[in-house]
Amino acid sequence: MSTEPEATENAGPGTPDVGAEGGMPGTGSAEADTAPEGDAPALQEGTGSTGGDSRAAAGEDDGTPGGGRTTAAGDEDAEGAGELSEAQAELAAQRVERERIERRKAERQGPVESGANLSGTAADLLAAVRAVESGQKPAETVFREPPAPRRPAPEPTHRPRPQQPASTATPAAPSDGSVASAREVLTAGGAPEGLAGQVATTLGDGAAEELRADPWQLLRVTGVRPEHADSFARALLGPTCAPDDERRGRAVTVWLLEQAALAGHTALELPALTAALAQRGIPEAEDAVRSAIAEGDALVFQDTLEEPAGRVTAPGPEAEGTEGTEGTEGTEGTEGTEGTGKEDTDQEEGEDAERPVRVLVGLERYALAEESLADALARVVNSVAKEETAADWASAAASAPGSAAELIRAVAGHGLVLHTGGEASRADPAALLAAARTLGLRAVGACHTPDGSRRLAGLLAAAGARPSPGDDTAGTPGAEAVATVAGLLSGSEGPGRDAEGALALDLLVVLDAPQLDVESAAALAEALPDGARLVLSGDPAVLWSAGPGRVFADLLAARVCPRIASRTPDPGPLGELVSGVGIGELNQVEAPGRELVIVPVRDAGEAVHRTVQLVADSVPRALGIPAEQTVVITPGHGGTAGTRALNAALKERLNPGPGRFGGFDPGDRIAYSPAPGRTLTGQVVKADADGLHLSCAGAPVVVPRERVEQSVRHGWALTAHQAVGDRWPAAVVVLPGDAAQALSRPWVYTAFGRADRHLSVVHGVEQTLPRAVREVGVKPRTTRLPFLLRAQVPVPA
Repeated sequence: MSTEPEATENAGPGTPDVGAEGGMPGTGSAEADTAPEGDAPALQEGTGSTGGDSRAAAGEDDGTPGGGRTTAAGDEDAEGAGELSEAQAELAAQRVERERIERRKAERQGPVESGANLSGTAADLLAAVRAVESGQKPAETVFREPPAPRRPAPEPTHRPRPQQPASTATPAAPSDGSVASAREVLTAGGAPEGLAGQVATTLGDGAAEELRADPWQLLRVTGVRPEHADSFARALLGPTCAPDDERRGRAVTVWLLEQAALAGHTALELPALTAALAQRGIPEAEDAVRSAIAEGDALVFQDTLEEPAGRVTAPGPEAEGTEGTEGTEGTEGTEGTEGTGKEDTDQEEGEDAERPVRVLVGLERYALAEESLADALARVVNSVAKEETAADWASAAASAPGSAAELIRAVAGHGLVLHTGGEASRADPAALLAAARTLGLRAVGACHTPDGSRRLAGLLAAAGARPSPGDDTAGTPGAEAVATVAGLLSGSEGPGRDAEGALALDLLVVLDAPQLDVESAAALAEALPDGARLVLSGDPAVLWSAGPGRVFADLLAARVCPRIASRTPDPGPLGELVSGVGIGELNQVEAPGRELVIVPVRDAGEAVHRTVQLVADSVPRALGIPAEQTVVITPGHGGTAGTRALNAALKERLNPGPGRFGGFDPGDRIAYSPAPGRTLTGQVVKADADGLHLSCAGAPVVVPRERVEQSVRHGWALTAHQAVGDRWPAAVVVLPGDAAQALSRPWVYTAFGRADRHLSVVHGVEQTLPRAVREVGVKPRTTRLPFLLRAQVPVPA
């Protein structure tokens, strides 16, 4: 079997296969099971050049050991230089050096002009874009040999705070006329007529005319690959179709950026993008990027790779920074300490060198979301909370246990706080919410899934949370105290919004924070009122968000706010197993209560058979856990032991039927994806003219007929990305032999961590599993958030 990785699902023929040799990251799916890590190695960051010999720069003459030294100010004392003693000469040299150091420090207080060390294509690109954005030159005069007049690239602007709740409505259906026109053009170009609806929805009512003018716009439709668009263009354009057509280069550039976003990147480094374009047969890759930027289809950015001394240094978004230190000035009057002065001047000379920059290209929607998120977080960090006193918080912290008390104290003095830990650590934010509500604050906890919200509500009840102001329920946390992130943004859950469009709350605690993509995180942060506090809590070892960005990991790396690590371990054998996986160790654990069972298999067919046996018979009989409370998790959708094959086998055993409602029958377990990155598990209730009726977390959901095929799957077996954020009493993790390439430490950690009481591992990968846990870490993503944050938020001491 060829196990299809999660990243490829539902991308259809449009999933790119650009490999590492082009420097382009792999891509993922637009669905909730998108693999967020990408498929390529980390993009390498540039390094700065070091300064020359510091003593030469200071005017030292060390060619004569033990001899007198001359300084840059030596001309002023030329007449008396011969009369100075060696000690006096040394003091004079140090005095001049200290003056130089102070002068350099003063210069560094002003803005730093980055990019001066670039050359070649990168320098030309930056100069052109700066000219366009400043309005000094129109785009058509900046870029060489424009084939047609171009509009200047739009200047990035920060999105205003939303005044209305985010809409979750599906796009309006295209008109019959636009679909018919699109079908006609598709037929003329030899493309499938079935794409007409998608084309009309994506390109609008003028889809037919747009495709005739630029056939490569077909790449904007999900599932279409460059080779498909090329064939379509050849059929429409005939002999005039050429590989170096500017329209082709521009469309492929945007397509690659979209595929990178599906893999989790908010932008791509310029060399990686041009290499991927060359791999796709674009003759002049740099010109294609210039064209995309000039047309406003993409934006270009430059980020410095080094920060001034005393701030966090970040060579890239994949590595946490280290604290820089200022060089210690030489001690006046000290003799015989030759190394002291040299170290100081070497430090200063290294800072004299131009800091290296990296040039990135990204899509406007993700670039602006990342900038808006940084702006909003800076506002949260710098805003001053109101009303409650330090004594109130101190009293609340005194009554809280362990790390919960630390979290409460951190929130008392800061607008933004990060909290890390496993499943057991969710008690800490629950204690914080209970304490805040006791103080009379409007405090809300938001989770990734309804199941997460249910578990948080149980913890709040156990903590004795009191109703907040405006809560009309007595003695309970209240309906507005717990919500999902999607429900909070849409206004269907939580406290709603005030007259200014901000969320009506004083404290927002977001659990499952690693699942926040850059757009949802920006929407949340922008919606916070001034003076509100934000706490992001989550397990940094789980899989990252399905959407682009790595918000929680970037904030942990940026070190711009307090971070509280929970010291509450997950209990029992399963907690011990998962904790070991998190640090790269696959330990053998004692499981006297059958908490862990390993089931070895030889091939994928046996894996499916044993999985069905475990879910339908063994686990219910031995542990009393019914089949509907057991989840099956496997690395991919395709292949003989993917979710499709497993769901077919489980349906036949647990709920056989003809599938008369688009492949579904009443009672089928389903996984419903209302939007990319979100999966709701539930059950089929019925079907009628309105569509497929589901019950998801106890709430009724109606999926229109035209959306059933693309958004509803059978849900006995899930991928790890679909399952993240939920927990079940029992989990069966299926690892067929040819799934080895899909395994990584975050995947194993996430899959094993979905089990609450019992975990069965259908094991067919032999030594690949411990090797993946030990060696295969998270795949990097290219983001800009750490650089944007450090430009606006001072690093705390």
